[in-house]
Amino acid sequence: MNLFKKTSSHWVRYDSYEWKKDDKGVLYITPAEKAKPELYNPLKDSDKMVLHAINTGVVCMNKDTNEQTKQDAVMEFVSSYGLLGFMTALPTTPEFITYEAVYFPKNHFIRQESMATEKYLSYFFPFDGLDFVKRGVESRWNVSDPSMIALTMAMGSQPQAVTMSSQKEYAESYEWLAKEFTDWAFTFVSAFLYYQDMDTLDDMQKDLYRQGMAAFGGIAPTYHIELLEKPTIVWDFHSLLLAIQMMFSFMLTDEKSSLKVCKHCGKVFLASRPNTVFCSGQCKNQYNVYKSRANGRKAELTDEQ
Repeated sequence: MNLFKKTSSHWVRYDSYEWKKDDKGVLYITPAEKAKPELYNPLKDSDKMVLHAINTGVVCMNKDTNEQTKQDAVMEFVSSYGLLGFMTALPTTPEFITYEAVYFPKNHFIRQESMATEKYLSYFFPFDGLDFVKRGVESRWNVSDPSMIALTMAMGSQPQAVTMSSQKEYAESYEWLAKEFTDWAFTFVSAFLYYQDMDTLDDMQKDLYRQGMAAFGGIAPTYHIELLEKPTIVWDFHSLLLAIQMMFSFMLTDEKSSLKVCKHCGKVFLASRPNTVFCSGQCKNQYNVYKSRANGRKAELTDEQ
């Protein structure tokens, strides 16, 4: 049974993105000046997207990887799927525009329990602010760019904040993006190692793994029921971040999951068979060559002794 077969939430990606720094030196990714938006269904190939997200995190969590390589990996993901949508993923509700303030559950990015809406929006519009005015629960938002008007109309059924996060002025901090990808990778690697090394772990080590896994989680998606061929649950993902997190959670906990870590390159992949340990034939061959050379050097040293 595919629990997420029906979803009302499409996402926006642009055909080009760029790096920008604000006046405090904070690095952001934002749609390029002449970029064109595209609406697409991010769950159409969700396994591939989740794998890309985890492997981006694997690159970001590697202390030996240089910063440029990490930035390139994050930009590659964003260029493929769009920004994560932190603005609607972090608050308790994507409808926060209709409240007097924005409220947050515990998260890794904003420590306050609540914040004025205008201040919260400034996290995501650090360069060109939207024509937005908020007074209490009332708000006004004007869009003048023809392409953005068309996009706003296409996303008319979404909460206002979701539509705002699809605009060309929207930006997300590289530090936040890298942190989220790293968290996903750490979660998977922790689970993989926990079960792989269970027989050799002591109770304290096992408890540390469990505590780390317990910290993984977030806001649950909303849903509604439509009367189609039969009553059907339709999920409302109001951020790409939440969609990835939910897909990843189900892949991770599925007893038939085939998520593995390549024995040679460390890349996360979907194994075609339970005993598969390499992500490709090339990695298998390279591993065997490396192992053969290592055994050869070991034999030479033994002979010399």
